[in-house]
Amino acid sequence: MDRENMIGPSLDSVGDGINSLNAAWSFGGNTPKNFDSHVSKSVPKYKDGHDIILSLSDFFINKHSIIYELGSSTGALTRKLAERHPHGAKFVGIDIEEAMTQQANVMLSGQAEKKNVTFLTDDILNFPYEKSDFIVAYYTVQFIPPRVRQQLFDLIYQSLNWGGAFVLFEKVRGPDARFQDIISNLYVDYKIEQGYAAHEILAKSRSLKGVLEPFSTAGNLDMLNRAGFVDVMTIFKHICFEGFFCIK
Repeated sequence: MDRENMIGPSLDSVGDGINSLNAAWSFGGNTPKNFDSHVSKSVPKYKDGHDIILSLSDFFINKHSIIYELGSSTGALTRKLAERHPHGAKFVGIDIEEAMTQQANVMLSGQAEKKNVTFLTDDILNFPYEKSDFIVAYYTVQFIPPRVRQQLFDLIYQSLNWGGAFVLFEKVRGPDARFQDIISNLYVDYKIEQGYAAHEILAKSRSLKGVLEPFSTAGNLDMLNRAGFVDVMTIFKHICFEGFFCIK
């Protein structure tokens, strides 16, 4: 028996104080405390995407609105939306990881706790949504098992009021093998530029096997269309990252 089988699989560093196992990336454990710094470096123009969503929200949120963020992690985007619309609207962040919800509530309390913001631990596929005007999934759906992804899009469409908006940001695959090879290499170059070591990049890639399953642009558009969304446009694109803006 080799040493690894005797002591079990080892945790590998993926950078920023986060460790993970092969094919076992998790948003629990020690990830929440280091998540914001890690994701802002790992995803190009992460905060720029937040700014786009904040600007879009002005067209859909009023004092009677209900707003959901699906996969709210530490709650950064939900808090920004609530700060931008402080009068009457109700903001709900949902995450399946209890550790993320706890971290979100800690950070909310640190900014003078708001009565109109709630962070909940729940499954976004089974949550009892109220009719809403604005729903955001910021790099969340890519972690939902493909077999139930259409079910989630259907639920989002049904949950929106007529004229409401769904904003979806996702990592996307290239339209064919050559494009995929090129954008994958560009993304590795980006991570190196952010200061990640080769072993950290490899460890992160290995940890996401079977966990992160991106669809192509066409694949995401097909699911949105099947759910009922007709008015859809791309509002952000950077290498293999894309933002879709959908109006019911």
